[in-house]
Formats: sequence, structure tokens, C-alpha cells
Amino acid sequence: MVGLAAARVDRGFPGRPPASRGDGAGRYGDPVPVPPDAPFLGACRNRPASRVPVWFMRQAGRSLPEYRALRGAGTILDAVKDAALATEITLQPVRRYGVDAAILYSDIVVPVAALGFGVDVQQGVGPVVGRPFVDEADLDRLRPLDPDADCAYVQDTVRQVVAELGDIPLIGFAGAPFTVASYLIEGGPSRTLGRTKALMLGRPDLWARLLDRLADVAIASLRAQVAAGASAIQLFDSWAGSLSPDLYERAVLPASAKVFAALAPEGVPAIHFGVDTGELLPLLAKAGADVVGIDWRVPLDEARRRLGPDVAVQGNLDPAACLAPWPAVEERARDVLARNGGRPGHVFNLGHGVLPETDPATLERLVELVHAAPAPTAVPPTPGPVAP
Repeated sequence: MVGLAAARVDRGFPGRPPASRGDGAGRYGDPVPVPPDAPFLGACRNRPASRVPVWFMRQAGRSLPEYRALRGAGTILDAVKDAALATEITLQPVRRYGVDAAILYSDIVVPVAALGFGVDVQQGVGPVVGRPFVDEADLDRLRPLDPDADCAYVQDTVRQVVAELGDIPLIGFAGAPFTVASYLIEGGPSRTLGRTKALMLGRPDLWARLLDRLADVAIASLRAQVAAGASAIQLFDSWAGSLSPDLYERAVLPASAKVFAALAPEGVPAIHFGVDTGELLPLLAKAGADVVGIDWRVPLDEARRRLGPDVAVQGNLDPAACLAPWPAVEERARDVLARNGGRPGHVFNLGHGVLPETDPATLERLVELVHAAPAPTAVPPTPGPVAP
């Protein structure tokens, strides 16, 4: 593994000197608030902003050569325990791309792994569980999360990142109860989520108790991240799109709503994201988020129609489009912007994470294109597709 300094690619993002360390334990001091009119925060609150903000899911990852040089071998669960390493990885895409928000380098299973549930993340596979969740006895393996005792390294990373970011917000995140539960029950990624749905339908009482405990884990994790300086949070419900609307509303929405309700007093914007959730968009908003993430399967103007005027949106360029020659990428990106119609409350992003084979130069040009677009207007016109 190379040193941190050797792996930096600095394109001049406006950081600030580290905050003072006051406790003698190497931790950073109290976070300095990000200006409330930062473009990302303004868009999340559905307000006009000085420009269309942009960041990318999985922007800190395998598409960056400086990430590959720094990351080395081993599981992500080991990497996130090294606060200096996780801080540098979080900052890399901000330096290279000039995005309007950073997202914490971590994983949705970090909290349950910290509880000792027996979770690992295998490269090329994803989260795997040695002894999956089966019955009531497994609830005892999900004790309440104490972030300071169980995963203080996460808060240490947040503090260090925030001290470097200046006026750029940091997004903290957690896995939604349903998606985390699916990994615990299936023992790993699953195309059908058969065991998960069988438990949900066959043992609804046990299912509700499981999701309630996982909601508490997410709440504790997110509160700690916000206290350490995160300016926004995102709840990843990656597999929610596998459910019908009625099943989602009955068996999943209450737990996610509990998370958003608990975080509301923190006063930070909350984003709700899932994949293939076009039929669930109004329900994702109903759970209580300020922003709903849109994948590439639903045109942005149609997504806004389904959500109504009071919900901000995030998305939704197809990640695979970024593998095409630049003229094609530009065409698709301009289509996304046009479908938003200049309305406030749009955070430009991909419809899912950056693919590992993406050329970083393409994302650099994409950020420049989005930042050059007209700023959102206070009175939104009717959105529509780009004219042929």
C-alpha cells in the first residue's frame, strides 16, 4: 500500500485547515457548520440554488486510480476502521471531480458487523453472513448499537473529513432496515430474496421485530454521524424495488419511516434511495425523506410528476451511459437536466453507483457540464424532454 500523500490527486477543492484537537486522543474538535446556502443543501431542501449540485454514488471507489493505489487488499470492513485511510478515500473524488458533496467511505453493513453478527464483505460478492438470521433467538444477536463503543472509527472519520471539506457538505448514510435484513436472512446477495419474503409473509410478527431492531441500529449510527459533523444523510434501500407497493407499504415502510422520524429533529436533509423503485416513489417519499433518489428506469420528469412539487429529487443518469463516448454522455446528461425543467430541488447524480470501468475524465467533464447548466429558478416551469 502506498502512503496517503502519494495517492492524492489534488485539483484544488476548497478545504480548510483541520479543526483543533482538544481531547488529546487525536479526535477533531466540534464541526464547523456548512453554509445553509451550499448548492447541495439548498437543492435537498427544494430551494433555488446558485447552481445544479452534483455528486456520484460510489464516487470514492474502484474507478479512481488513486483509490486503487491506496486501498490495498482486504475487506472494506477493515479499511473503514482506519480513519486516516477512510478520510483520504472520502476526499479523493472531491479533489478530482469538484463535486458538491462528499459521501462517507463506509458500508451499509458496518453497524451490524460491529455488533458481532458475523458479517463480512467479500470482494466481487458483497455482504455475506456466516450464520444467517432464522428465528427469534437471532434477535439476541442484534443488541442496541453504541456507536462510541462499537464503531468509534466511523465518527473519527466523519470529524476528520469535515475538518478538511470547508464549505462542502458530507453525506452520512445507513442501510435501510429492509435491505440490511435481506442480507442477514439470505446470508448474502440474492436475486429472488426468497427467504426474506418467506419470513416477511410467514412470520410477520418476527419480521416486524427484526426491522424494528434494525431501524434502531440505523438511527443510532446516523445520529452519531450527524453529531460528528455530517450535513445530510442517505438511507440506502437497495433491494426495495423487489417488492410490490402493497407489501412495501405494509411490511417495510413503517421501519424506514421510524428512521426518518427519529432523524428529523437533527435538522439535516434526508435522502431515500432504492433501485428499480419506480412503482414505489410516492411511498419512498411518504416514509419521510426530503429527497427521493431516482434510478435511470423512470424519466426524471415522470418521477417528479409521481412525487409532486414538495419533494426534491436526486438522479438519474444511467451509470452505463458513462462508458459511452463523450458526445453520448453529454446528450443523456442534458436530457436529465432538461426533464427537470430548471426547477429547484434537483441533485444531479447517477441512477446508481459509478461502474468500476468508468473513465474518471468522463465524470470530470460531467461535473463541468452540470455546473454550467442554468441555475434552478424560483418559479419552476413545466419540465419536459429535450427537443429532438
